[in-house]
Amino acid sequence: MSGQLPVGFLLGPPAQELQRVISDVILKAHHFKHYLEQLQSTLKTITPRIKEIDRLSAELTDHQRQDIVRLKAELVKGQKLVKKCSSVPSWNCFKRCRRSKKILKLDKTLLQFFQIDVPVDIWLHNKQILVDLRDMITKFDTLSLRSESSRSDNSGPQIRDKVFGLDVPLMELKMQLFREDVMVLGLCAPGGCGKTTLATMLCRDSDVRDRFKSICFLSISSSPNFKAIVQRLSEQMFPNDPVPQFLSDEEAYMKLGNLLMLREQQPILLVLDDVWEDSVVEKFIFRTGGYKIFVTSRTECQAFDCKYSLKMLSDADAMTLFYHSAFPGNGNNGNYEEPDRDLQNKIVRGCRGLPLALKVIGNSLRQQPVEVWKNTERMLTNCSIFESHSDLLSCLASSLDYLNKKAQECFMDLGSFPEDERIPASTLIDIWVELYDLDEVDAYINLLELSTRNLVNLIEITSGDACQIDGNLNGLFVTQHDLLRDLAIYRSRQQGTRLIMERREDSIPKGWSEKGHQFQNARLVSIYTGEMFKSNWCNMHFPEVEVLILNFSATKYILPPLMERIDKLKVLIIVNHGRYCAQLSCMITPGYLSNIKRVRLEKVLVPSLNEITMPLKNLRKISLFMCEVDQALRSCNFNFPYMLPNLVEINIDSCKDLVELPNGLCDLVHLKKLSITNCHELLALPQGIGCMRDLEVLRLNACTGLVELPNSIQKLQKLRFLDIADCLNMERLPEGMGEFHGLEKLDMRQCLGLRELPNSVMNLMDLKEVICDDETANLWEPLQQDLSKLKITVPKDINLSWLGVDL
Repeated sequence: MSGQLPVGFLLGPPAQELQRVISDVILKAHHFKHYLEQLQSTLKTITPRIKEIDRLSAELTDHQRQDIVRLKAELVKGQKLVKKCSSVPSWNCFKRCRRSKKILKLDKTLLQFFQIDVPVDIWLHNKQILVDLRDMITKFDTLSLRSESSRSDNSGPQIRDKVFGLDVPLMELKMQLFREDVMVLGLCAPGGCGKTTLATMLCRDSDVRDRFKSICFLSISSSPNFKAIVQRLSEQMFPNDPVPQFLSDEEAYMKLGNLLMLREQQPILLVLDDVWEDSVVEKFIFRTGGYKIFVTSRTECQAFDCKYSLKMLSDADAMTLFYHSAFPGNGNNGNYEEPDRDLQNKIVRGCRGLPLALKVIGNSLRQQPVEVWKNTERMLTNCSIFESHSDLLSCLASSLDYLNKKAQECFMDLGSFPEDERIPASTLIDIWVELYDLDEVDAYINLLELSTRNLVNLIEITSGDACQIDGNLNGLFVTQHDLLRDLAIYRSRQQGTRLIMERREDSIPKGWSEKGHQFQNARLVSIYTGEMFKSNWCNMHFPEVEVLILNFSATKYILPPLMERIDKLKVLIIVNHGRYCAQLSCMITPGYLSNIKRVRLEKVLVPSLNEITMPLKNLRKISLFMCEVDQALRSCNFNFPYMLPNLVEINIDSCKDLVELPNGLCDLVHLKKLSITNCHELLALPQGIGCMRDLEVLRLNACTGLVELPNSIQKLQKLRFLDIADCLNMERLPEGMGEFHGLEKLDMRQCLGLRELPNSVMNLMDLKEVICDDETANLWEPLQQDLSKLKITVPKDINLSWLGVDL
């Protein structure tokens, strides 16, 4: 035993200090008030238990106090976290999001450790368990060297079928598992990808069995009972002993932890299969030598030291698995006539490399006539495959059960976009903000939740600043497995609040006009066509539509007359997938767009602003991507502040004919974000830009024609972020740049023409970060003595993952 420690030695002082810090900060950081009050309430509740734990800890050895020491470290880190909250401004929504999540995680850690609803005398009971365990050490050690047959029984379910395409993932998993810095390894993928099969292969691998003397395989499922799990684990470890009974989860937790710590010299691999909640994994984490945890999950858990994402099968492996399922017996099909290979290939492509779909559909087609095969191929095309294969539906749909209601709705919106397309994250945020009354932080959190659950993939093609100070998401894109997209469409059709039309060249389904009453509740309509004429549009009316997505591939496109009857429209997205910019015809009277709040146009010829005759009083955001804008801005007599009184954000990206901005644009004094990127012909900003007194973010990334910025820009007193990265010909910064008293972040990578900084930069006392190259960093480093907050960041890596390049 260690020497006696005074009461409150471990947890008391840091807990008291954390409460004091919260009391101070909660008065300053009102935007964190809810989260801090929740943490404060938890601390008050656990105070009596802290005193009792500190008393008991005096009787434990240093080794047995490790969990308590780790909790103390969490409390100390919590003090630093809460202090940082006071420096996060209310407008920085993404930093608020990250800080809030960390506070919630700390609160969750405290609740899990103390389990508020359990009497503290459980600790006294478990203290006695530690003494009893000493008598069990010998028995435990003798059982550690089990026979190979006994170990096989604990190495996962039997693999009853042939396995295809998992040899490489198995090799890569072993490499990750054997790393010394990895204790908790996660295997993540959507349902039906073969995670359990791969986990079983890992347990039975000879290299793994040589490394670990004890391998235990536990299936967790979506509703885990921790006491029952520990009992099953005890049965595997001690097959000849009575099954232990536990009074509570805490008793089971303490007994498990101490058994593992007493067994440090016997390497143990614990496999937790089909885990749905991060909290389950955390209960099994004990930092003791030789002990590792391997987890299969549809969710990306924070407890993972390392994550391995299981990919879909290659075309060759997919065809092999399907053929094995549909034609067992080495292709010896008797008198059965095998369908032609072209039909087989179409069905395999429709399964999109998902092993479960390949097996289920392959088995269902065994010995079936060609007509059934053709019908299956049609169902895979129109998403009705789930109607005839309920097991496939239940497997994929179960991933949605743990999402909150709004996150489930967000998932179903993903079916509104064309197959195999990268969806701009900013487009999804625009939809979710208006459709579900979310702020941009909550909408972004829902996107992260879908990514964490492996329901979408996030691809960032910029420098990794999607969540930084400016909140810019232009470089963040979303992709989704095709079968998950089909699931989103299938669930949407059942719900009836979305109307999604897959691509049709020149017509609208007749049923849309004949059964229009069925779509009266649709809040989102997505239509994908080729070139359309007025006669191609049928008479449709959607009185509840708030989001309209028009996808097409054409050089001329007639907007649907139905827009004239949409009174509640808030978000309009028009995307041309053709090679050249498309001309839009039959532009509607702006009066019908009185409620419109967000507009996004891609690869279209933007009509002249002079055609707008009525103010768009509710419009808050305009996004133009790869559009031709010269016609819209040339000879523009547009009264910007009168016609767009509430516009706060403009995004213009890759508009190759943008040469200059109209001077009238500078009269938008309430504009907060102006982003002009990849517009190489833009030669100068208007001199009146200093009139935009509320501008907070100015992004001019990759505008290679810019040589300088106008001197009036120094009047932008609220500017927080200036991005001139990749402005290759930028030769000088404004002399009055020191007037940017609110500037916090400056991105000036690849500004190859800059050779010096204006003297006034010494006045940028609030500047926190400059992102630049090595050469430019040499200009800023001498200034760090005077600019105490300044951090200089020199990025090293270039992200090419969006190109499909393995670096």
